[in-house]
Amino acid sequence: MTIELPLAGLPSAAEMPANFADEARFLLAVKLFEQGRISSGKAGRLCGMGRVEFLLAASRSGVPVVDLQGDDLVTEFA
Repeated sequence: MTIELPLAGLPSAAEMPANFADEARFLLAVKLFEQGRISSGKAGRLCGMGRVEFLLAASRSGVPVVDLQGDDLVTEFA
């Protein structure tokens, strides 16, 4: 898939990191995962990582990787 972006919306050539495409794929994968639109496995494949590697990277980026509430929390920590 190719995504066309206007140059005005991108960092300048001097500010653009060499791995910009990798970073953009990761950010897209994180956002889709965060919204519950794709699984962690698919998100990892989207950005070229394994599932566990993606979950660790997403967590380091501040994205919650576990969604436990109520009784699930009690059961998990019992």
